Amino acid sequence: MLKKLDGFLCPESAYSVFKDESYSAFLDSGMDEGKLGRFSFICHDPFMVVRSKGRHLRIETGNGTVEIQGDPLKTIDEILAFFKSDERDEDIPFTSGCVGYFSYDLRYFVENLPSISIDDLGMPDIVLCFYDIIIIFDNLKREVYISSSGLPFIDAALREGRSQIRFEEVLRRLKELEPKEKRDKGLRHSIETDEDNQGIDSFAISNFSKEEYFDAIEKAKELIARGDIYQVNLSQRFECEYKQDPYKLYLVLREINPAPFAAYLNCDDFKIISASPERFVKIIDRYIETRPIKGTRPRGGSVPEDMDLRDQLIHSPKDRAEHVMIVDLERNDLGRVCEYGTVRPTEFIILESYATVHHLVSTIAGRLRPTSGIIQCLKNCFPGGSITGAPKVRAMEVIEELEPTKRGIYTGSIGYIDFSGNADLSIVIRTIVINKGRAYFQVGGGIVADSIAEKEYNETLDKATALVRAIKIVKDFKAQQQLTGKIAISG
Repeated sequence: MLKKLDGFLCPESAYSVFKDESYSAFLDSGMDEGKLGRFSFICHDPFMVVRSKGRHLRIETGNGTVEIQGDPLKTIDEILAFFKSDERDEDIPFTSGCVGYFSYDLRYFVENLPSISIDDLGMPDIVLCFYDIIIIFDNLKREVYISSSGLPFIDAALREGRSQIRFEEVLRRLKELEPKEKRDKGLRHSIETDEDNQGIDSFAISNFSKEEYFDAIEKAKELIARGDIYQVNLSQRFECEYKQDPYKLYLVLREINPAPFAAYLNCDDFKIISASPERFVKIIDRYIETRPIKGTRPRGGSVPEDMDLRDQLIHSPKDRAEHVMIVDLERNDLGRVCEYGTVRPTEFIILESYATVHHLVSTIAGRLRPTSGIIQCLKNCFPGGSITGAPKVRAMEVIEELEPTKRGIYTGSIGYIDFSGNADLSIVIRTIVINKGRAYFQVGGGIVADSIAEKEYNETLDKATALVRAIKIVKDFKAQQQLTGKIAISG
C-alpha cells in the first residue's frame, strides 16, 4: 500500500514524533533536492533487527531473539532474498526494506587483513532494521507518501490487514505534530550568533597527539617511497563529553552543514548523527553509481578568499592526481560487478561546495550483471576507495598499522536497501556517534608522496569544523539554560 497524503510535512519535525523510539531512522536529504537530495525517509518500529559483531549475529523479531554464528553478509543476503519483491514504484526508490549501517570493520569479511589496532568502543559491525512502514518525502515535488507493506506476513489477506492497521497508526502519530512546530528559538539564536572561535583542542581529545599524527604521515610517505602504496587515507578520532539531546545536535548540524546524505539513526543504546556529502553506491533498476570525493579546501572568510580557494583546488596538480587514482580504483571495483564495457565516469572532477569545505567529486557508473545484488556489490566494492587509498588492500593494511583504534562506523556506509533491489548508501564521514555520554567523530585525508604534514593535519581540522561547531553550540546553549535556571532560583 502506497498512499499520498494531503499537503507537505516538514521532515525533521515529523521525525520528532519518532526520534526517541529504539531503532527509528531518519534518512534526510538536507540539500540539493534537484540532484542528490530529492527523497527523505522516516522509518520506525521495525519487524526485524539484525546486529552483528564479528561472526556473532543477533536477530530480533516480534517472536523473540535468536543468536547465531556465521558470515553476517551471507545472512543478510539470505534475508533479503527471502523478502525479495518484484514490485517497484517507478518514481519512489524505497518503499519497503532495511535501513542501517555497515561498519568499516566489515572489511575482514571482504579481504584477509590483519587486526592490530584496538577496538576500544566495541560497537556492532552491523545494525540493520527491516521496516514495513515508511514515510516518504519527495522534496522536489513537495509531496508526502506512506508506504505500508504488511510484512512480515506473507499471506495476502494478512498482509493487507496489517498494512491498513499500520497505515492508520502512523497517520494518528503524525497528528501529534503542531501545525506550526518550530525548533527552540533560543537554540536558533545561538546558531545565528555563534562566532565559531573555539577549536577542537579546547574540549575534545584525539586518539593521536599532533606529533604522533605527523609521525604516522611520515611513515605513510616512507611506504609510498618504497612502492608499497600510492596513497593512503589517514584519520584521527576525537571524543568529548556529551550528555545533551542527540536529536537537538542533529538539528543544529543540519542547520549549519546541510548534506545530501544526512541521517539520524537511533540504534537503541547509541545514536548516529551524520551529515555525509559522499555517496558510496546507489543502485536503481540494475544501474549502479558511486561518487568518490577526493580533494578538499576550506571555505574562505570572504568572497574573494573563497573564490581563490576554489581555484586552488580545481587547478591543484596534487589533488587532481589523487582524484584520478581513486577514480581508476572505483572503476576497477565496479568492473567486478558490472557488465563488460559499461563502466565509465559520468561526471569527472567537478567542484562541489559545502558549508565549511570545497570538494572535488566524480561519478562512476555501470550496468550490473544479473548475478550482482547489493551484497555482492558490498563484497567487491566495500569499503569505498576514497577513504582507504590505492592499491586498496595494501592501503587498508597500512591504516590498520598506523591508526591506533578501530574505525568502527567511520568510513563504513549508512543507507537503505529496498526489497526490490534498489539501494542508496553513503560513506560515513562528517558523522558523530553518541555513546555512553560521549561524542565521537573522526576525520582524515589522503596522504601521497608530496604531502606536507602540517597541511594534511589542518585539512582534518577543516573537515571537523561543522561537527565541532554543532557540539559547541548545543553544549553552550545547555550551559546557558542551566545558568539561567540557577539565577532564577537564587533570586
